[in-house]
Amino acid sequence: MLEKLALIENRYEELEGMIADPEVINRQEEWRQLVKEHASLEEIVARYREIKKIEEEVKGAGELLQETEDREFRVMIEQELDELNLRQEALLQELKLLLLPKDPMDEKNVVMEIRSGAGGEEAALFGAVLFRMYSRYAERQGWKIDVMNSNFTELGGVKELIFTIEGQGAYSRLKYESGVHRVQRVPTTESGGRIHTSTATVAVLPEAEDVDVELNPNDLRIDVFRSSGHGGQSVNTTDSAVRVTHLPTGMVVSCQDEKSQLKNKEKAIKILKSRLLDMARREKEMEYAQNRRSQVGTGDRSERIRTYNYPQGRVTDHRIGLTIHQLEDFLDGNLDEVLDALAHAEQAEKLQAAEG
Repeated sequence: MLEKLALIENRYEELEGMIADPEVINRQEEWRQLVKEHASLEEIVARYREIKKIEEEVKGAGELLQETEDREFRVMIEQELDELNLRQEALLQELKLLLLPKDPMDEKNVVMEIRSGAGGEEAALFGAVLFRMYSRYAERQGWKIDVMNSNFTELGGVKELIFTIEGQGAYSRLKYESGVHRVQRVPTTESGGRIHTSTATVAVLPEAEDVDVELNPNDLRIDVFRSSGHGGQSVNTTDSAVRVTHLPTGMVVSCQDEKSQLKNKEKAIKILKSRLLDMARREKEMEYAQNRRSQVGTGDRSERIRTYNYPQGRVTDHRIGLTIHQLEDFLDGNLDEVLDALAHAEQAEKLQAAEG
């Protein structure tokens, strides 16, 4: 491991020289890639250098220990050695996590899809609650949200809502949200006071860039139609809504939120590319999943991942058995406690697999 870290430090120093070279700076695309690689190694190198510094301090303290016979001084040196060894062990553990293979999708923006599940209107209303929750979280992170396609009920519930979230590391944080979200509460549409259970499904896809997915225009069928609102009534007098069908897979994406047919087409193709990228990624992961089922990961979309219990004010994530009693806070976009726990659980699982 230390040999690998020495090579990483050499590469880091090489990159420092390259990104300061005026000739490389003029080649902007190459320079950006080098800066990105340099930044990705910074944390690893900082910890490795701290380990090397500790090794020097341990060596010096060991020499002092051999040279002195003063009992009190020896006790002080031994305490210092214990502290240095503990810090070194902690750094090595941190480095093991930093050296784990990173998900290449982590830095991407995301395309999120929310759909109502079991529970009729109450499920749709809960879908709207989830959208507000993710919007508030994105706002807290300084990320940008753009609604791509929406289908609301007359009461403002979500039948289907597709939106993008743009921001650094958005996928790395939100990828754990894919799956079935269950709510237990007294429906707002009832006065009987009985607790109902409803569900909404969430899909989180890494947003595809042009280099990720290449679409053959001959593989696409483009249909246009009139946008419709609540209850199916026409909300536009022109055929601005667009339906894109990917013929090889049968995948269909519709967009109608924009008044421009061209903008709806662009959004539909963006969603289609992200779905195709996600499908290709899942196919690659299938072999790994057959050998060893991940407990956290990005989740099966048919799997119940979380329960939101209103009467008890609690949120339970079933994948890691975590329950918090700040439902209102959580629904207001304070997701970090649960997202951090999921990320740590996945890291621990990867580390166990690497060491096993």
